[in-house]
Amino acid sequence: MNGDELYSELYKLQTTRTTMSTYPRLYADEQGESHFEDVEIDLAPTDYAPPAPPLDLSSFTPATQFGFMRAPAGWSSEWHPSSARNVFFVLSGEWEVTASDGEKRRFAAGSVLLVEDTSGKGHASRVLGDADSLAVMVQL
Repeated sequence: MNGDELYSELYKLQTTRTTMSTYPRLYADEQGESHFEDVEIDLAPTDYAPPAPPLDLSSFTPATQFGFMRAPAGWSSEWHPSSARNVFFVLSGEWEVTASDGEKRRFAAGSVLLVEDTSGKGHASRVLGDADSLAVMVQL
């Protein structure tokens, strides 16, 4: 097998491989209690932008709009449901989000959270540390 044939076989193996990753989801159950869960993402090699090499890509989810949100250092909220189903991307600063079941998770710069607790008790949030936070919210 020459180099080109070996490369071709390796490419075939890569393009049939599916990798997994996860992201956190915050949702409300039937009783209105909010919980976190980790959701698996199926990533498959995709010829997305030829002639660039293939990338591992998930399926797409439709979105309606996005916006930026700044919260000052020390900001905190009472319990509240999300105003809309959205994906929350932390660009700077750090957040702590508490689900109504008591579980707390931290989200630093580079973190993502799928927020779907649009009913029930909701969640409480606060900005940790001495720095303001900048985030992007993408409504789904």
